[in-house]
Amino acid sequence: MTGDLFAGLAREPSVEPIVDGALLLRAFVDEQEQTRLLQGIALVLDASPQRHMQTPGGFRMSVAMSNCGQLGWVTDRRGYRYQPMDPLSGQHWPPMPEAFLALATRAADAAGFANFVPDACLVNRYEPGARMSLHQDRNETDMTQPIVSVSLGLPATFLFGGLARSDKPRRMRLESGDVVVWGGPARLAFHGIDPLAEGEHALTGACRYNLTFRRAG
Repeated sequence: MTGDLFAGLAREPSVEPIVDGALLLRAFVDEQEQTRLLQGIALVLDASPQRHMQTPGGFRMSVAMSNCGQLGWVTDRRGYRYQPMDPLSGQHWPPMPEAFLALATRAADAAGFANFVPDACLVNRYEPGARMSLHQDRNETDMTQPIVSVSLGLPATFLFGGLARSDKPRRMRLESGDVVVWGGPARLAFHGIDPLAEGEHALTGACRYNLTFRRAG
């Protein structure tokens, strides 16, 4: 537990290829920028609190979610989709903080995807035991645009598979400040998160936040 207390706060940045079209940018976000992102998360969640959404099959997701930007991803009995309004408040999703947008654009550019301008950011909170099963991000309208996924807080085991659910996924440890970017031939790769282990992080306490940026509309 104590070994994860300052994980991700003093590492050298590096680039790790995953597959064609997918890169892991290790320690891409420094501690100061991580703090700014967490401040942005607090503002977003003040306007649109996180909630455990329900899948079309009626299962409660273990990850708590909210959104910011022009569109937000939601799931319920009617299916998976993007919409401009928060179904809980009936109001538009909160605007995407400038720090979010700047990071997403910079990370995409570093991975070879120039001019990425996301219009949706899914804000996930993982507590110990929470997981994300293997899935594809396929509700977006423009598959030429990449996915940018930012890790903050407790470390997690990221699963990155192939274009079929049956493909054996690669397992990677993600620490606070790591960013995964995938697009092109890897755009529809199955991916997920193993159940989060217990721990304590200097910036987030006993949880992990994930920001997933997409061009949805």
